[in-house]
Amino acid sequence: MQYLTLWDLILTPFYLLILIFIAKKQRDKRYPRGHALRKYYLPGLYAKFGGAIFIGLVYAFYYKGGDTFNYFSHAQIINSSLEDSFDKWVKLILHNSIYESPDIYSYASQLYWYDSPAEYTVGVITAILGLFTFTTYLPTAILFAYLAYTGIWAMYKTFVQLYPKLIKPLAIVFLFIPSTVVWGSGIFKDTICMFGLGWLTYATFRCFVNKDFSFKNILLILLSFYLIAQVKMYILLGFMPALAMWLLLTYSNQIKSAATRWAVNILFIAFTIAGALFFMQRFAEELNKYSLENIAQTAKVTQNWTNFASGDEGASYSIGEIDGSIGGLLRLFPQAVVVTFFRPFPWEARKVMVLFSALESLVFLYFTLQMFFKPRRKPLSHLVKDPTIFFCLVFALIFGFAVGVSSGNFGALSRYKIPALPFYGAVLAIMIGEAKAPVVSKKGKLSRRIQPAM
Repeated sequence: MQYLTLWDLILTPFYLLILIFIAKKQRDKRYPRGHALRKYYLPGLYAKFGGAIFIGLVYAFYYKGGDTFNYFSHAQIINSSLEDSFDKWVKLILHNSIYESPDIYSYASQLYWYDSPAEYTVGVITAILGLFTFTTYLPTAILFAYLAYTGIWAMYKTFVQLYPKLIKPLAIVFLFIPSTVVWGSGIFKDTICMFGLGWLTYATFRCFVNKDFSFKNILLILLSFYLIAQVKMYILLGFMPALAMWLLLTYSNQIKSAATRWAVNILFIAFTIAGALFFMQRFAEELNKYSLENIAQTAKVTQNWTNFASGDEGASYSIGEIDGSIGGLLRLFPQAVVVTFFRPFPWEARKVMVLFSALESLVFLYFTLQMFFKPRRKPLSHLVKDPTIFFCLVFALIFGFAVGVSSGNFGALSRYKIPALPFYGAVLAIMIGEAKAPVVSKKGKLSRRIQPAM
């Protein structure tokens, strides 16, 4: 099957020029000359465009197909219904039942993922964006990249507000980590999730820390939450408890008494954990495979399926057998976290794509060791004092464990782990950069307690 056509070659430069023109207008409006963030805005976007085009070419000519083109083929079928009527297109977009709308059967019957909500959501979003690109693959992919970049940039700005002295290192970890650039830019579930994570972090911070409960921020929270829940629910299961602890611990810093602050923090953490467990129990039916009773079995099934589907010559790994129990799952926690952030090791890479991942993991390992062993560093002290570091680390560890224990394949892992990489990278950037812990004043405004350099 020919995935890319002559129209991709013709239209892609045209759409790149349009999007770059829009981006330059946005940059000049929001970041005038002399603004500290100006020099990172366009390079970060160019990286996303490059990632979308690169991974599209890899799937077309190296893998000879894959899920990104399956999503796109769904979009083509959905948009082809416009030749019949707009009404049929709307019914397909809204995922009407074929029993209630038999007139869409001829199209719905061609859609393999019509009854798979997560995958079909990606197909629907692709179809909507395809209306602006004549449903051609590469132009649609760079639209995905552009939208995802808005979320990533919003999250980057949030962290810069907290750590204005770390503009450059934070730009590296949020905008230029190779895995997030490549896997978070094309027509993938991951791109939508990175868009959602970015805006969810930004809007939550704006509402609950900056006290900006505007309609825009509330809408961003609802939209982001919905998209992530629809596409990859398990991301929220790791992100929401970490986000709750971030907000609660940030506000607890207003308490002057150290003993009282510690007691409140412990209660906050216990309440958050208990709330997460209650949520997973209470909504077990809605969560289905991600309910507390089923999550261990889901990890086992996912691991087995990934190993079978990838078949990968030299790209599989094992951290131990999952027996389907929660206890058995937790025993693999250290190995799972290590494999997510620090493997594959260079000698484990037997494929070109895995080699790139190995080099990236080596960089993470180097800076992690530097954080712990460089003289006068006090990572545990920073972790205790700074709710933002705690938030980033909790989410990175929870999510890193989840994907590390269930992937079983370095190729799949390099893609699944990208939501955790910017947050773990932020931990390293903040700790190594000797950032000063943000504090919330009694009026709810951010201030910064200046501490002597270590």
